[in-house]
Amino acid sequence: MRVATALSVVVLASAGIGHAVVTSLDTGITRVDPFKDMKNRPAAGDGGMNVLLVGTDGRDKITEEERRKYRLGGAPCHCTDTIMIVHISEDRDRASVVSLPRDSYAEAPAHTDQNSGDKHDTHPIKINSAYAEGGPNLTVRTVENMTKVKIDHYLEVDFTSFMRTVDVLGGVEICTVRPMKDSYTGLDLAAGRHRLNGGEALQYVRSRHIDGAADLGRMQRQQRFLAAVIAKATSSGVLLNPIKFRNVTRTVLGSMRADKSFGTDEMLDLGRAMRSFTPASSEFTSVPIGKMGHVVPGIGSTIKWDDEKSAKLFKALREDKPLAPYRVRKPKAVPVDVAPQQIRVQVENGTKTPGLGKKVDKALRSTGFRTTRTPDTADRLGVKRTVVAYDPRWDRSAKSLATALPGCEMRKVKGQGSLLKVIAGADFDGVRRVRADDPYQGEFGVVTGDQVVCG
Repeated sequence: MRVATALSVVVLASAGIGHAVVTSLDTGITRVDPFKDMKNRPAAGDGGMNVLLVGTDGRDKITEEERRKYRLGGAPCHCTDTIMIVHISEDRDRASVVSLPRDSYAEAPAHTDQNSGDKHDTHPIKINSAYAEGGPNLTVRTVENMTKVKIDHYLEVDFTSFMRTVDVLGGVEICTVRPMKDSYTGLDLAAGRHRLNGGEALQYVRSRHIDGAADLGRMQRQQRFLAAVIAKATSSGVLLNPIKFRNVTRTVLGSMRADKSFGTDEMLDLGRAMRSFTPASSEFTSVPIGKMGHVVPGIGSTIKWDDEKSAKLFKALREDKPLAPYRVRKPKAVPVDVAPQQIRVQVENGTKTPGLGKKVDKALRSTGFRTTRTPDTADRLGVKRTVVAYDPRWDRSAKSLATALPGCEMRKVKGQGSLLKVIAGADFDGVRRVRADDPYQGEFGVVTGDQVVCG
């Protein structure tokens, strides 16, 4: 969640300000060796650079007053809250940011546990547990094993680095079309434009109880915030003002860890190449999900990646190709609270019209809803008005679905569960396009930075 700070290092790391300045800042970085004794690594790609950005807890470094104010109680987990791969293109005019959900099902390679000293064979874990078992080294090995993307550099930041960097930037502006409230983190934002200080920004990127999207929604907010940091850094003169540059980078590097080869030359090279970097140069996505709630004995509920789509995504990174190669003008859509891609739907034909169920299922699926693809026949035929049947616990999802079916009847069915039901009636006249504030768009769910920053 703090990795917006780490990408700032890539963006801010000396836009040609001078080798001596950067060298003095380089000495403030704590070094780690995540690539020690690594064997059987993926082959290098067709160009560009891959940086693994890791956000760790680090709440033990924050004052008691700040911990109370920003709801940071509890002990640090000594795990990775956030993992992102940032691919910087060979021509240095594009950054592709891919979020890896922290609860992703993963296979940890054979290793020695850094805590107990026990030797482990390859075994299943949640991907964020790799850090707890084997630190940066096992984290890199696990990510490479899962993605087949060779990692060139490793950057790690914590709460402290994140908060202080946002403050030294003078705050970062975000916009939201709906109120955001999370009693767990204390986040309470009205709809509109907000300038967040470090502590408030931490609440924003940590919140996962705002809506039904949970961790997936949180990742989208992290990406939105990352785009806002890039916008602030590239538009506020930080890159060209030695004083601002020094203050920001000292704050960033003061509580950051990096691999031994990420040094002065790399920072200067990136800085010079990325002078014209803008939010439009960045693109953000998350690993395509195949199954939520994939239960693994001894581990619990995990997130299973979509094998085919994720392989295609990581192939694009290896081949140094943009994830959003062109913009598609999308039809206007009605805003809803829950993205269609998060709503599961079973369609039933409530009429005697042959094929209506298939027609409705296809229309909903083409709009983004996760239909079962196996429409059924309703118990009762002769339905005149289309019905959305739903469990009251999923009322927000039901309202989003009903918005796509103008004039439908909403019917509460206690105990129905998370699968919503559409009983197609004789009045069915098509599906209206709907979208959430942070919908998953495109083949990989890619958005570019200029699409998510305040306009």
